[in-house]
Amino acid sequence: MLKNAPVTERGRYRNTKYVIDTSHPHFEKAYQLDVMGVTAKVREGRNVLWQHPKQSTATSKELIDFARCSYLGLDNHPKIVNGAIDMVQQNQALHWSCARTRLNFEHLRVLEGALSSLFSARVVAFSSVWLANLGVMPLLASGHLTNGVKPVIVFDRSCHVSLAYHKPVVADETEVMTIPHNDMNALEDICRNHECVAYVADGVYSMGGSAPVADIQKLQEKYGLFAYIDDAHGISIHGENGEGYVRSQYPTELGDRTIIAASMGKGFGASGGILMLGTPQQEEIFRRYAPPYAFSAAPNLAAVGGALGSVDIHNSPELAQRQKLLRDSIAVFDEVIETPQTGEPFPIRVVAVGSEQTTIESARFLMEQGFYASAVFFPTVGRGLSGLRICPTAAHEHEDIRRLGSLIDDLKKGWATKKAS
Repeated sequence: MLKNAPVTERGRYRNTKYVIDTSHPHFEKAYQLDVMGVTAKVREGRNVLWQHPKQSTATSKELIDFARCSYLGLDNHPKIVNGAIDMVQQNQALHWSCARTRLNFEHLRVLEGALSSLFSARVVAFSSVWLANLGVMPLLASGHLTNGVKPVIVFDRSCHVSLAYHKPVVADETEVMTIPHNDMNALEDICRNHECVAYVADGVYSMGGSAPVADIQKLQEKYGLFAYIDDAHGISIHGENGEGYVRSQYPTELGDRTIIAASMGKGFGASGGILMLGTPQQEEIFRRYAPPYAFSAAPNLAAVGGALGSVDIHNSPELAQRQKLLRDSIAVFDEVIETPQTGEPFPIRVVAVGSEQTTIESARFLMEQGFYASAVFFPTVGRGLSGLRICPTAAHEHEDIRRLGSLIDDLKKGWATKKAS
């Protein structure tokens, strides 16, 4: 349920009308100032070439991109790009219009096997992490992942929309609850009072912060809590093999009470989503009954080839080198720009602004100075919590981070003047 949204029986889990009516003026402003829906051409490193959509004579501008989530700078890596091209050329095909329960790419099974070895789990790949989450939710609600007992499913209030969106589907089969962000006391109270509980959360949150994995593990040991954690933003940037923030904190065997989802389109640098499963029984259920698996096509061959290229990088010393470059970029960012996330080992920072209008105008100012950062406002964040979401990566030049910091300092002075007046 969205924070601050009015609760009615009809809008208990979704209230799309409220979201649209509330956020529409801000989206209008953001598109009017061209800070959303931006289209650009790829350049080297973190540079993109933005072409102004409203100019009769096309004008282009180089922007340093701080919005994309390619945290290790792998999204234009030659091994990934060439892997995608070579796979398509080798097979003279891009896509089989068939569900995998009928006909499957051999190369996709090779990829799933390679990822299973890399991450010490039974990996099933999907075209996106959103589809992976869609596949999990009805099966989790059914009780088939919890020994036949339908669990009370508890969502963290700040979990990503690709998780929270499925609350109505889950509620059709079992009880749904939502707890305050990272409130382990509330989660333990629910565990005490219910036979079977499943917790749905992010590993690294898209607006900063992370799940308290050690506390979740304690509840798993004490009450048998089932944990479903989407570590889309933690994959590759943590762990010796890039297994992610969450997987790196679990023992070698995941067991039957933990499933981890992850993206292959962020730190991993390729395309698609995966589930890390702990048992053969879980894998069998997903390969037969997960809706995106049973009723939709597999990731295309370009995605498979790119992901196999990334596996090669993850199995080489380059992974550790890029992880260090990322840590260095984060450290430089924290030196020059203070945010609520300062000191966290994740490449997501939100410069708090508060006013939606000021946030959008600030994003436009940065574009004019050659930087692109995301203006975030409701429903991406709570009302009154608008800000600039900025992602320092392994591919950013430290001098560019410092220049961005200087510009944000100038913006902050303007914000303070506005508040004072």
